[in-house]
Amino acid sequence: MTISAEQAKAAFPDEVVTSAVTRLVSVPGLDKQVALVTLDNGLDHNRPSTFGPQGLLSLNAALDEAFAAEPAAIAVTGKPFIFAVGADLSGVEEISQPELARQIAQTGHDVFRRLTESTIPTFGFVNGAVMGGGLELALSCHYRTLSDNTAAIALPEVFLGLFPGWGGTQLLPNLIGPDAAVTVIIENALNQNKMLRPAQAVELGIVDEMFSSADYLEQSLLWLAKVVRGEISPQRKEIDRGQAWDDAIARARSIVDGKTKGASPGATKAVELLELARENDLDRGYAAETDALAEILMTDTLRAGLYSFNLVNKRAKKPAGAPDKSLARPVNKVGVVGAGLMASQLALLFVRRLKVPVVLTDIDQQRIDKGVSYVHDEIDKLLSKQRIAGDEANRLKALVSGSLSKEAFADADFVIEAVFEELGVKRQVFAEVEQHVGAEAILATNTSSLPVTEMAAKLEHPERVVGFHFFNPVAVLPLLEIVRGERTDDATLATAFAVGKQLKKSSVLVKDAPAFVVNRLLTRFLGEVLAAVDEGTPFEVADSALDPLGLPMTPMTLLQLVGPPVALHVAETMHAAFPDRFGVSENLKRFVDAGKSSVWSWDNQGNASVDPEVERLWQRGDNALSAERVRERALTALAQEARIMLDEGVVAEAQDIDLCLILGAGWPFWLGGITPYLDRSGVSEQVNGKPFLAPGTASVPR
Repeated sequence: MTISAEQAKAAFPDEVVTSAVTRLVSVPGLDKQVALVTLDNGLDHNRPSTFGPQGLLSLNAALDEAFAAEPAAIAVTGKPFIFAVGADLSGVEEISQPELARQIAQTGHDVFRRLTESTIPTFGFVNGAVMGGGLELALSCHYRTLSDNTAAIALPEVFLGLFPGWGGTQLLPNLIGPDAAVTVIIENALNQNKMLRPAQAVELGIVDEMFSSADYLEQSLLWLAKVVRGEISPQRKEIDRGQAWDDAIARARSIVDGKTKGASPGATKAVELLELARENDLDRGYAAETDALAEILMTDTLRAGLYSFNLVNKRAKKPAGAPDKSLARPVNKVGVVGAGLMASQLALLFVRRLKVPVVLTDIDQQRIDKGVSYVHDEIDKLLSKQRIAGDEANRLKALVSGSLSKEAFADADFVIEAVFEELGVKRQVFAEVEQHVGAEAILATNTSSLPVTEMAAKLEHPERVVGFHFFNPVAVLPLLEIVRGERTDDATLATAFAVGKQLKKSSVLVKDAPAFVVNRLLTRFLGEVLAAVDEGTPFEVADSALDPLGLPMTPMTLLQLVGPPVALHVAETMHAAFPDRFGVSENLKRFVDAGKSSVWSWDNQGNASVDPEVERLWQRGDNALSAERVRERALTALAQEARIMLDEGVVAEAQDIDLCLILGAGWPFWLGGITPYLDRSGVSEQVNGKPFLAPGTASVPR
């Protein structure tokens, strides 16, 4: 049942309504005019058009007007640079009644389906960003064109813990084939919401034609006329509904199982709906989508996903505690101390984003040459992939240089060190740098766990030292922990946040406390798992204990990724600071001393088992725990540590802890970072006597 206007206003009173306006346009070669429906929320491209219930009703009214004109064709397009980016998620948080969720789900189907079932040819003129429900609207049309400068094309719902619910699971596989649909709906979404490029959308068959943005609408209308006159008949793929469909669904299940471990109902439901699409029965398929949407919208898991979405898209853009940006100083040259892999990654990031001279220093010329070569090679890779033009590649490479002397930093405004993680080494580096830089130059450290205040203590200007902690790989993970030392001044901090924004990172202000946020929590979490193994729990049991959370990697994979020596160093640092909560596994020490990087070995078929050498060196007790007990201990530790961090003021609120885990550790949206999961599982109450978040913050209002 379609929602009424009164219900729509009551449901989402603060909806930014995307209005749909119909106008009739004359097109050469057509006797009748074309009804052009334009979507526009009245704001610029920084606030893309979305569909709430009032927006859907506006589109429905515009279609009434379009059909009444009996045009040669109906085309839907968007405001400049934006087609539409899906449902208005901000109002979903307010839905507390299942029937309202069902009405909104049904309304989207009812309105979009008018375009699919029209006897008048319908066209989607995708003139800009198109995601989620916006792409489903375009798919509902008979034909589609695309502007070649479209920046975002995706069905991201599974990333949020949802699924495309306004026709996407039924229309897309029957247009481009089931395997390609699995890639777009599931694989890309669970691969950190990977976007399609315009050329890929054409190649997959999602759109029929692509035109230059310079004259996109004119070319699309001329193409429409040729289709209407029968001069062009866009080709459609022949869909194999047999073994190919079985194989695609099997691949979808494998991806979902591997990525979510069953923790995301939305991902599981997406697979079921894709399987149903084989029947190509829109009545049944749309009814199933509506039923599933009504169910998923009323789950705490989905609300946690929306909470995560808001953290990443709102809170991350206005970091809590950041000083007034007017205090920031300009940065016209950057120095990087070190030329190893991390330092080289930083140099590449700075030169790409700031487009200012970047100079690396190290202890010998060979290391410097290797670091500079790394940056140049990566720029060449961007050129070969056509991510940048030849002139830009040459300019960027010319901006990167190396020097054996820190005198090269004399005119640098921002110097970051990425040397060995040892306090004495970093102190010495900053003491040397301070001899050569100006009094207002910022000195930043990429330390992952060492105290920024102590690092700056003996400097002439300790107020200009700030923690600037990136996560590896630097180009992929968006989090930047900005650490304020005890004497860091506002100008330094403001400059750090301004630079972080220029680098396109999401910055979170963190107090100068051991291991800051992400590494502190991951070290506590991993320490509990390793302790369980030390006590006698099999590696396989301990490693799978956290599967119900759907984390991006298991504890042993995390250990391998971080590197056992680094994990051991951080554990020792945390043990020195908090010996009652952070232990150091003697087995991990032996593991590191033996030069091992993984607890597993693999046979020729790729099957993993515990490395026999690891079994021999790992001395275990006889207290084997169940997976449930290991999980309970790990979650208890996370809840305890998160509460202590908040009480210590390491970050402003629980939301910042969640934001750090999402952006710095890749923890999934449907988990909400961690505190929503701890709240809804009852762990927060059991450990701390109270939840982290207010009721309804990341859960269904009750």
